Amino acid sequence: MIVFQKITKTFKSGQVVALKNVSLEISQGEFLSLVGKSGAGKSTLLALITLEERPDSGRILIEGQDLSAIKPADSFYLRRKIGVVYQDIKLLPRRTAAENVAFAMEVSGLPDAAIIADVPKILDLVGLKTRGGAFPNELSGGEKQRVAIARALAHKPALLIADEPTGNLDDQNALEILQLLLKINEFGTTVILATHAAALVNKIKRRVVTLEQGEITYDQKRGRYLI
Repeated sequence: MIVFQKITKTFKSGQVVALKNVSLEISQGEFLSLVGKSGAGKSTLLALITLEERPDSGRILIEGQDLSAIKPADSFYLRRKIGVVYQDIKLLPRRTAAENVAFAMEVSGLPDAAIIADVPKILDLVGLKTRGGAFPNELSGGEKQRVAIARALAHKPALLIADEPTGNLDDQNALEILQLLLKINEFGTTVILATHAAALVNKIKRRVVTLEQGEITYDQKRGRYLI
């Protein structure tokens, strides 16, 4: 589904190397955890997928399409296939959980009938069936992150990106969010999880890729250290 071919990305006119000669393949329906310390390059790699950043060199293919050939005006069509969850949740404070999800669907251009039918289903999927009428200040940290995941699923993306979604949660809530992401993956959605919590992702026995200083140092799929 996603192919990185010798990707290099720098900032500050080349003074800071975020990614160096990174090659990586992610299959349709896979659950991949990117682990590494802060500054290892995880968020940059994800930003390249969503076209928030462009590589200095190399190619990125999604479903065979070269991202370098996508014009900025057409990037919306790619992003519609991708759902993104961040550590910084940023729910709309004056809208309920259900209204936050509905708003994301409205922005995606979905008809009212679909929104009315699907919002309860999505909230049920993330374990918030009875919390749709609650406002963000009435929700726990784990519940807020579940709303954020529900919002990211609103347009039924083929790919879900989760960038440090458990960073602000305690161990129990973090594990529950991880189990929810696994559940979503079981429905066929490709999931890429970026986290510094290597001990947490090691519990789920899925593919883990380690980034250090912008380079892939270990790929569990290959079962060996790369550098």
